[in-house]
Amino acid sequence: MELTSRLLEQFVVLAEEKHFGRAAHRLSMSQPPLSQAMQRLERRLGVPLLERAGRGVQLTAAGVAFAADAKRLLEAQDAAVARVRRVGRGVEGTVRLGYVSSLGYWHLPQLLTLAAREVPGIRLDVRQRDSAELAEQVRQGAVDLALVRLPVTDQADLAVQEVAEERTVLAVPLGHPLADAGPVPLSRLRDEEFVTAAPSAMARMHDLIQEVCREAGFVPRSRAQAEELTSMLGYTAARVAVCFVPERIAALGHPMIRFVPLAEAHRLVTTVAALSRPAADPAVETLLELMKRHRQEIEGPAAAAGPEA
Repeated sequence: MELTSRLLEQFVVLAEEKHFGRAAHRLSMSQPPLSQAMQRLERRLGVPLLERAGRGVQLTAAGVAFAADAKRLLEAQDAAVARVRRVGRGVEGTVRLGYVSSLGYWHLPQLLTLAAREVPGIRLDVRQRDSAELAEQVRQGAVDLALVRLPVTDQADLAVQEVAEERTVLAVPLGHPLADAGPVPLSRLRDEEFVTAAPSAMARMHDLIQEVCREAGFVPRSRAQAEELTSMLGYTAARVAVCFVPERIAALGHPMIRFVPLAEAHRLVTTVAALSRPAADPAVETLLELMKRHRQEIEGPAAAAGPEA
């Protein structure tokens, strides 16, 4: 005889009621089959679990111990069933989330905040990589979801969902002639020296800036090149060069830098997207839907309106 969930449930209910009639009623069965089941259980275990006492029953020492263990087994089984159903509904589980460095200042924290608030059962394990590496890791299943800037060179076998758009601002050191300016035309920057984004690290931003500056009549003079925004801002804070950065960086502020809006900001826009596999896990689908419903929060407020943004 197997120790089925039903048999364990019968014993636990009888242990609680200490009366065959009441236990049978709770179990929606008649008393004789319950009595027979308990006899079979005692034979299966080889020890007495119950002592008949008048019209009721008492548990032996072995019965007390077995009742406690049986109850824990049933609770664990119920918990396992409930958890697998939550995972199946996409409200619990672990998602490996990748992101490019420039999205770690605003977009990633916004997503983490939303997930913690609305789907606390989903755990996000985050890692930083470049766009090409993230795309390949999503394809191979090493990453479940990735936040990148479009375009991604190879989108084969990937599902791409646009998450937000982000304008570009100019970062200048304190005391710079443009530090307190309003929207600055790009043509006023022809004599500036820049620290530029390495094409391998921020390809879309690099190409877009080059294109729009050429249309404004100049090619940005590169004093240095950096692969991360923190390095670019370091050059600017040191008064070595100015730089173009995504506007959400301005939301963090910097004691040695001013972020100035650009007159052509509407043309200097990059698109943030989420990469996943076409047949994504339910938890990934939940996060994609979350980002769709809360795009405004993830995208952030309107473009920087002044030097103190």
